[in-house]
Amino acid sequence: MNEMTKITTLKDWETDQEVRWCPGCGDYAILKAVQRTMPELGVRPEDTLFISGIGCSSRFPYYMETYGFHTIHGRAPAVATGAKLANPDLDVWIVTGDGDALSIGGNHTMHLLRRNLDCQIMLFNNEIYGLTKGQYSPTSRVGTNSPSTPYGSVDRPASPCAFALGAGARFIARAIDVHKDLTNVLKAAHKHEGASFIEIFQNCIVYNKDVFDEFAAKKTAPSTQLLLADGEPMLFEKGEKGITLDRDTLSLKVVDVVDGDWEAAKVIVHDVTNRAVAYMLIEMPFGEFPMAIGVLYDDPRPTFESAVIAQNEQASKGKKRDLQALLNKGQTWTVPESQHNL
Repeated sequence: MNEMTKITTLKDWETDQEVRWCPGCGDYAILKAVQRTMPELGVRPEDTLFISGIGCSSRFPYYMETYGFHTIHGRAPAVATGAKLANPDLDVWIVTGDGDALSIGGNHTMHLLRRNLDCQIMLFNNEIYGLTKGQYSPTSRVGTNSPSTPYGSVDRPASPCAFALGAGARFIARAIDVHKDLTNVLKAAHKHEGASFIEIFQNCIVYNKDVFDEFAAKKTAPSTQLLLADGEPMLFEKGEKGITLDRDTLSLKVVDVVDGDWEAAKVIVHDVTNRAVAYMLIEMPFGEFPMAIGVLYDDPRPTFESAVIAQNEQASKGKKRDLQALLNKGQTWTVPESQHNL
């Protein structure tokens, strides 16, 4: 934290707007987690920008005492790119949902990730279209009954984290709306220089209630969640089980850990820079394996805006900036005055 940075509290990040989500919605927990985390990041509200697209989650900017922009369907990444290039010192957060980011906005999300714009992307995944009354979304499971799939969805769902990894994201994490470790994931995402992608499992209490209970429920969490920490062994079930790499099949496998000796069981130590293992963790079939939660991948590279700034500085080095000359460069022509009124 910069010594000159004003120390903020949770109250500094709360607005006077009435928070309007359905009672019991997971968005409330995410909002409070973000508001509690911001003071610990050493940033200021006046240097922070929240941008959203369309959907229940996209009301988020109204409830953060920062700059905010509630944009149009799927276009938050495009607006965020423009804002960051215009003012690279802004701390930019994108708030989106599974429909907004992966359906109409999938193309924009992909290009922001591959370009590696320095921002944090929070994708609220409730596996349903909540705002438009419960139609199935790109992440809805096969068999999901909804107004748009009354006989059950036959689509194979998209995996947000697999999509992000395939698009070239350098930071990928998973969290749960009411999980205490959400704040730690947010801090790690903010620390990463580049595009940070966070999939947050969010309970839609009206249209897809408790869809994540099979791994999110507190009573079963020790056996259904693999809580990842860089440099720590991949253990679950209170340390009695772990994840190892089957070198014959080059795939992950669950093993028993006897008397806490995880090294003898050849349990993998999590390395956030290992892209191949990150992919395997993302693709682990739940039921056979626990759900991997936390930072799955974190391997920074230069950001998009830093490359643009460097290029602009090099191009203008020792040269007078002349916008008109730039516009006239190349194949241009002048329309004769006699044709102006044609």
